[in-house]
Amino acid sequence: MTTSGYGSTFVLIVVLFILLIIVGASF
Repeated sequence: MTTSGYGSTFVLIVVLFILLIIVGASF
């Protein structure tokens, strides 16, 4: 989290991608 703008966006995309994988694995 060095940059506030790019850092938060990148972390948000990674979290959403991980959640998508978890949901895809569940169903």
